[in-house]
Amino acid sequence: MLDLRFIRTHPDLFDQGLQRRGLGPLSAVVLDIDLKHRHALTEMQARQAALNALAKTYSTVKSSNGDLQALTQNIEQTKQELKDYKHQADQTEQDLHRLLSEIPNLPADDCPDGKDETENKEVRRWGDIPTFDFTVKPHEELGPSLGLMDFERAIKLSGSRFVVLYGDLVRLERALAQFMLDIHTREFGYKEAYVPLMVNESVMFGTGQLPKFRDDQFQTNTGHWLIPTAEVALTNLVAGEILTEAELPLRYTAYTPCFRAEAGAAGRDTRGMIRQHQFSKVELVSITTPEQAVAEHERMTSAAETVLQRLGLAHRVLSLCTGDIGFSAEKTYDLEVWFPSQNTYREISSCSRCNTFQARRMNTRYRPLDGDGKTHFIHTLNGSGLAVGRALIAVMENYQQADGSIAIPDGLQPYMNGQKTIQH
Repeated sequence: MLDLRFIRTHPDLFDQGLQRRGLGPLSAVVLDIDLKHRHALTEMQARQAALNALAKTYSTVKSSNGDLQALTQNIEQTKQELKDYKHQADQTEQDLHRLLSEIPNLPADDCPDGKDETENKEVRRWGDIPTFDFTVKPHEELGPSLGLMDFERAIKLSGSRFVVLYGDLVRLERALAQFMLDIHTREFGYKEAYVPLMVNESVMFGTGQLPKFRDDQFQTNTGHWLIPTAEVALTNLVAGEILTEAELPLRYTAYTPCFRAEAGAAGRDTRGMIRQHQFSKVELVSITTPEQAVAEHERMTSAAETVLQRLGLAHRVLSLCTGDIGFSAEKTYDLEVWFPSQNTYREISSCSRCNTFQARRMNTRYRPLDGDGKTHFIHTLNGSGLAVGRALIAVMENYQQADGSIAIPDGLQPYMNGQKTIQH
């Protein structure tokens, strides 16, 4: 959520930031509601002061046996006006909160301008694109041909956008997750956490999934929400807290299932495991000071890249343009891994910095070491380190052999008890 004081003092910069995202100006709407809200609060205070004065007058007149009729009418009228202005204050506060909660973060100065994904900027590439002397199979054919990937039975169980894995592919997915966690915890200092997969509404609001993206989520009949990413739980670990600067940065990682309704993805990537309702992911979250945030963003992206490099998977890093960054982000790097069957790079990680956007929604602050004792909002960052299901199918496609088997990357073999290939 954006700072209302910033919108009041810099409405032009606020509108310019929205324009960079391809949105129309909203400062006039926000400030109109804000003005009505503040007016109602001022009138409430005036009526309350008037009531206090009238109460004293009433006592004086009553003690002297004076006429109370006009005074009583005045008191009742003032009470009604107070009630009316309180209703206006409550209503405008709700309207203001609702509007601000659905306005996206403003893009950072170093976020490239652009209207959509076609204008994202490539930062770098790593690795050689593999060549094959046989016709490559897409993972949705390769897996079933090995008898280890089953979409038909998944449809029987749950419908489309689900999969059943068997045997060595299940082991390979577990190996990938453990491989990622070991890199992030041992080499990059992330603290592993086991978090709930169901969270309450305030948690989903804190990281920006609600209210705007309600239709993209799954909700239980108890009112809990299934997490679309472990970012939701990990970031909210510090919700409502006041941290000390000495504690920062905090770095968390978690391996969890994730659940997404994919309401806005009808007809996209319907084949295979690219876009599913249930998938697994290793998530990275950092809680930092403003001064640390940019360096932390580069560090987080490097952690995710390291996984791909150790797997020997060709990939590229993109800086997403203003028309393609997520709702809560001010800047995002996407990591895209090479998929031979599609002859293109596909997203496998997004690493975003969010400035104070999520912190304001969670009301999370920190107290600087050399400050005047005042608290400031923390900065949050999140990234996939990586999407495990997509890493699985990237390994399958890039390491497939002419006989239909899959070679296991050297770095994963210790996690597979030395196994070198997956065969039928």
